[in-house]
Amino acid sequence: MTRKVLFVVHGARPNAYSVARAAAKGLLANNIAVACADSDADQLEIPEVTAATDAAGCELVVVFGGDGTILRGIEIARAHDIPVLGVNLGHVGFLAEAEPEDIESVISVVVNNEWSVEERLTLAISATDVDGRTWESWALNEVAIKKFNREHMANLLVSIDERPVSQWACDGVLVATPTGSTAYAFSAGGPVVWPEVEAMLVVPVSAHALFSKPLVVSPKSIVDVEITTGPVVVSADSQRNTDLATGATLRIVRSPKPVKLARIHPTPFTERLVAKFELPVHGWRAK
Repeated sequence: MTRKVLFVVHGARPNAYSVARAAAKGLLANNIAVACADSDADQLEIPEVTAATDAAGCELVVVFGGDGTILRGIEIARAHDIPVLGVNLGHVGFLAEAEPEDIESVISVVVNNEWSVEERLTLAISATDVDGRTWESWALNEVAIKKFNREHMANLLVSIDERPVSQWACDGVLVATPTGSTAYAFSAGGPVVWPEVEAMLVVPVSAHALFSKPLVVSPKSIVDVEITTGPVVVSADSQRNTDLATGATLRIVRSPKPVKLARIHPTPFTERLVAKFELPVHGWRAK
């Protein structure tokens, strides 16, 4: 077998292993090798499926789970610059491309190399604590800077392109991508931004301030956040985290390395938005 794909499975999701098992059997029958991340290979109960710690040698990562599992698959795939195809076994599944009932179509697309690749903007994060400790990471959805103590607000000074914009006493600040505009930033009152739009969002969370509106800035912008009163927790896609004390600083810019999503349906984002959020598009005037 010269072709190989990696599966990432959320085993706690109903039917995750059965759907992944059906996909593995279909790919193996077409001479495509299948590896499984973590310790999930044994759960598929297919001797030909091997365990893997990364996506080396794979052409595609196929994820069976919700958006959180897809983010985990994306982290594995990004290190090897390969696309991710998500099969939705979660609630909303904005990052997913297929539903469990589409698994035969997924097998056919993979076998025939019929997927397209869509690149998504990502963020690069660098933080420096008061003691000089540094931390670097990246995010597809958002960087969340959140107060550490529930009973105390954080004070965060936000600057854009090295010019201060506002200081917020708040629960936190989100710096999000268009992909993340339908995730945490949406819940915090930020706008929905179409994925084709290259931009970054800055969204204060529960800010006690006269000016606390979400900002949409250039993808070339530099977003700096100073922790004037901390401590805070910094989270990248809820996958990678660090704590920062008062006086620490963060710099968030566009990463030169995008994420690649495998697409099998040419569905416009507008249709995805309406379907995922079940928006009321059929009013009394509809015919």
